[in-house]
Amino acid sequence: MKRLLIIILVVLSSAAKAQDTVRIKHINYTTVYSKSLHYPVLVEWWETKAKNCSTPLPRKDQFGPDPLLKAETDLQKDYDAINQQHKAKGLKGVDRGHMSPAASNECNGDKVLTECFYFSNMAAQYHSLNAGDWKSLETLERQIAIDKDSVHIWAGSVGAAEKVGTTTIPKQCWKVIYVVKDKEYQAFIFDNNSDKPVGLNSHKVTLDEITKLTGFKFK
Repeated sequence: MKRLLIIILVVLSSAAKAQDTVRIKHINYTTVYSKSLHYPVLVEWWETKAKNCSTPLPRKDQFGPDPLLKAETDLQKDYDAINQQHKAKGLKGVDRGHMSPAASNECNGDKVLTECFYFSNMAAQYHSLNAGDWKSLETLERQIAIDKDSVHIWAGSVGAAEKVGTTTIPKQCWKVIYVVKDKEYQAFIFDNNSDKPVGLNSHKVTLDEITKLTGFKFK
């Protein structure tokens, strides 16, 4: 009876999670977005040599709702409220942190660049993470793609450090990269806080740790 109850609870939990998340396919990335947390739990895309160029489009910073899930991703007022509340308390504010980075979408046309600024591709990241070790990993991914071509990437967020309005600030952000030529995975977990960058090696973990944290498998 106890085992049956556990199985039922697991099934119900999985069903609730499935109802909460929405999978949306865009040209350069696919997002799995949580309607309750208001951030993507998983974003998947490819970095390739062909997606890098010497004349990228200028960054426009046109953050906005995803037209395929407009009500749940119309979040600019929430981000403004988070930063206003943090400022009043003397705390650091948060950035609209890309999962699939802008710099990885600037060579494939205006529509691709516009899509990467949807809030379905964003998590509330502290600036020290977004502009620090997270950005360093984004740069590394593009360099690997230039050197070795195909890199499969998954990124997302987990947990709830704080909620303002409908938007949750995640406790952690994570990323998995797979270098096809080397048949090698690299996995990283980042605490989402205002600490100073400490370098990528401090965030390296095993692939099993990411799977345990997120429930996702990577192939």
